[in-house]
Amino acid sequence: MIESLITSKTRIKLLLKFFLNSQTMSYLRSLETEFGESSNSIRVELNKLESAGLLNSTIDGNKKLFYANTSHPLFCDINNILKKFVGIDHVIEQITSRVGDLQAAYLIGDFATGNDSPIIDMTLVGNNLDRAYIDILIQKAENFISRKVKYIILNQEEMIRIFNNKPVLLIWQADSNSA
Repeated sequence: MIESLITSKTRIKLLLKFFLNSQTMSYLRSLETEFGESSNSIRVELNKLESAGLLNSTIDGNKKLFYANTSHPLFCDINNILKKFVGIDHVIEQITSRVGDLQAAYLIGDFATGNDSPIIDMTLVGNNLDRAYIDILIQKAENFISRKVKYIILNQEEMIRIFNNKPVLLIWQADSNSA
């Protein structure tokens, strides 16, 4: 779907890298290794995105680090489009509204670092969640988005202990007014 709008596969990879998780920072050589593409094609796309104001950069020693410009007027729109492209929006809609005392949902693994993957890894934080019902909802979501979804259920203390200093991306949180 998105490939028909954006014909550059490198640009799609860069948008996924920087706009799914706005905390992601990367430099040219690491992207070259990660994407398995020439540094020149990546540099061209980075420069275009930076010129358009979608990416910012900073110098760290002899490396130029790139990161998403979260204050750009299109940041939220691009983020939402990418979530739809990946299917995260559908998974969240299916799960969060129906599973009980869910407090938060996080992406972990590849998507938390801004990398595309055929598998969506999630952590659901809550108490007394119905695992059998979640499995049914996950299966429905997988059929709709054509991606595998793996999840674990933790309480808040376990989440902090296990994922301390690891990349996680909060994708849903219970409304504090409903508690």
